[in-house]
Amino acid sequence: MKNHGPLLQALGALLDYPDQTLLDALPEIRDIVTTHSALPADSRAALSDLIGHLDGVDLIDMQEAYVEIFDRGRANSLYLFEHVHGESRERGQAMVDLLAMYEKSGLYLQGRELPDYLPVFLEFAARESAQRAQGLLDEISEINRTIATHLAQRGIPHYAAVAALLPLAGAKPLDRDEVSPAEDEQAAIDTEALDKEWQDEPVSFLNAPAPLSNEYQPVQFYEKRPPR
Repeated sequence: MKNHGPLLQALGALLDYPDQTLLDALPEIRDIVTTHSALPADSRAALSDLIGHLDGVDLIDMQEAYVEIFDRGRANSLYLFEHVHGESRERGQAMVDLLAMYEKSGLYLQGRELPDYLPVFLEFAARESAQRAQGLLDEISEINRTIATHLAQRGIPHYAAVAALLPLAGAKPLDRDEVSPAEDEQAAIDTEALDKEWQDEPVSFLNAPAPLSNEYQPVQFYEKRPPR
């Protein structure tokens, strides 16, 4: 089984809060994601479109767009446990368990970022064996499919970086219906309905046990995101 470490790191970089480092690395990232044999041709083409989009946007505008896309409601959130626990008390112990899993593998996070942030999770998976990484991606494939579909149906090119994780997990890639932009009248996000949907139908992630506490220590892997 091929090691996808560099590819996972590249996809994580495309999904992280953008800065000049990302812009400088776009040529290298393009080489990695558009030539990787594990990705279907459609995935490579969509990733090339995403990189072309990022390469043509002013950094300040890119940062503002990122916040608008990923920090306004739960539908597109890159914090995995928001799709499992929402803001309930169960999220606390799940954070503790995930952080302990990182530290058991020798990954110690610093700062105030949460450990369920998808780029952080991808950095962790990139350091694991190929078989272990595929298993980790399989655990979050249902969440990734939901995020990628919401992004794609709203014409947001970042969907490509999330959707690319599906074939790497051995899951079915997004089909044409899932990536087709929604009609204008359907594009508005009903956040209250989405919140209720996730409360009623929780997603399993890493077999998270029923937690007893909501106490956890926020951590950060990338010191890039602006304070909220």
